[in-house]
Amino acid sequence: MRTLDSSTSLRIAVQKSGRLTDKTINLLEGIGLKFDDYKRSLIVKCLNFDVELLLIRDDDIPEYVEDGVCDLGFVGANVVEEDQADVTVLRGLNYGVCRLSLAARREDNLKTPEDFAGKRIATSYPGITKRFFERNNVDVEVITLSGSVEIAPRLEIADAISDLVSTGSTLKANGLEEVINIFDSETQLIKTIKPLSDGKKGLINKILQRIEGYQKAAQSRYIMMNAPQEAVPKIKTIIPSLKSPTVMPLADNGMVAIHTVVPLSTFWDVMEQLKDAGATGIVMLPIESMIV
Repeated sequence: MRTLDSSTSLRIAVQKSGRLTDKTINLLEGIGLKFDDYKRSLIVKCLNFDVELLLIRDDDIPEYVEDGVCDLGFVGANVVEEDQADVTVLRGLNYGVCRLSLAARREDNLKTPEDFAGKRIATSYPGITKRFFERNNVDVEVITLSGSVEIAPRLEIADAISDLVSTGSTLKANGLEEVINIFDSETQLIKTIKPLSDGKKGLINKILQRIEGYQKAAQSRYIMMNAPQEAVPKIKTIIPSLKSPTVMPLADNGMVAIHTVVPLSTFWDVMEQLKDAGATGIVMLPIESMIV
């Protein structure tokens, strides 16, 4: 195990247990950081990088980063926004995606912010909820609950709720419907605004570059194909490549091999167009990481 240098080593706050924990650890391992069993300790040292993880409640992460106890933190944007934390958001990470929404019983016919005037709103996010209604000049009573917000209307504790939604199945199970999306959230990488050493800044830049390459690779596929030489100009117009594709002559006269990278989201449409343009033997391969 590496010995950490306090002037260059990074302390990163990560949710100890919850919906973001495993995905965050998988991301860190995907960019080459190796850890012992992170479930056995609150502080986990990286085996091959000047990094240690502090595993804490997600609600505490913005404060720890704001105060400089941790240099970086992986946390939901909803938590940062709720706390109005004075931190720097380095980037969104495209997982832990959800939204904070107002939900009510269908029969109550609450559709617009104005419809909620005078209503009791139960939520675990009173800050975001209050600010939403303040922006809309609507007076409501916000009731702060720490859990099981969705049952508040059934218990007549509140008229409606403001809660995190991903699929909406929990709302439906409790006789509620999503009415208004008031905040979109995803996991963010945040940084303290406290001064950092040049060593820490360099390490953060390296981590950011690796994350960019890792996530770009996850959203891309490497493809190889054969095609007639005369089809190359047409194929180049079809491929949404990062750069010009690699074109290599084959032993068969007039045939070439073409290698390139395409976004996974468009792969199947692109593959069909390539086939129509004369490409054959199209092979798709996953990419572990890439430098962009």
